[in-house]
Amino acid sequence: MATKLSVNINKIATLRNSRGGDNPNVVKAAIDCQHFGADGITVHPRPDERHIRYNDVREISKIITTEFNIEGNPTEDKFVSLVLEVKPAQVTLVPDSPGQLTSNHGWDTIKEKDYLLRTIDVFKKAGIRVSIFIDPVERMAAAAAETGADRVELYTEDYAKNYKKDKAAAVAAYIKAAAIATQNGLGLNAGHDLDRENLHFFKQSVPALLEVSIGHALIADALYYGLENVIQLYKKALII
Repeated sequence: MATKLSVNINKIATLRNSRGGDNPNVVKAAIDCQHFGADGITVHPRPDERHIRYNDVREISKIITTEFNIEGNPTEDKFVSLVLEVKPAQVTLVPDSPGQLTSNHGWDTIKEKDYLLRTIDVFKKAGIRVSIFIDPVERMAAAAAETGADRVELYTEDYAKNYKKDKAAAVAAYIKAAAIATQNGLGLNAGHDLDRENLHFFKQSVPALLEVSIGHALIADALYYGLENVIQLYKKALII
């Protein structure tokens, strides 16, 4: 099964914002990623707009020809309004706190079931595919199927952190959670700290994977190898 590569361009915006102005231009970066073979573009606007700005999302939506994935916390009304305005192919719901540096945990799909049901319904009525960020825990994957979500995104930081120590042990929980999710009719995405070194083994271990969203490692690699080359390297890593 082919797995799509969605390139998260938040770090492009971080670099731009560090100096002000519009260099590098995030819309051009999105266009280039598409041209170089990315299957999708991911952005994660946060309330303080410290990297991707809300207007960036609007401008990217005008030129996107591949899948557009917007990540964020739906407790922010501004985020919900933006997603409903732009209508991306997919919205990925992440339980970030407002000042959080980066995503570091998934939803408690048991405790938050009612909230997720109501929230997901809003996006699905607008024709937007919904994915929810979860930890690789079997009971969370099973409960995710009761929220109305179309997919889950497996939070892969623990896998990446432990990959070099024992890759089979590192991926074991993900294999189990993925099996529960697919058995319950959910599509599978994954993301966070996946890189050129650990991506291929993850794909081999979780063959039902539909999409990976990768930003930090891919953009860092592009500094050395070039954006076009790196996108192709990551796509090759997704081939079993």
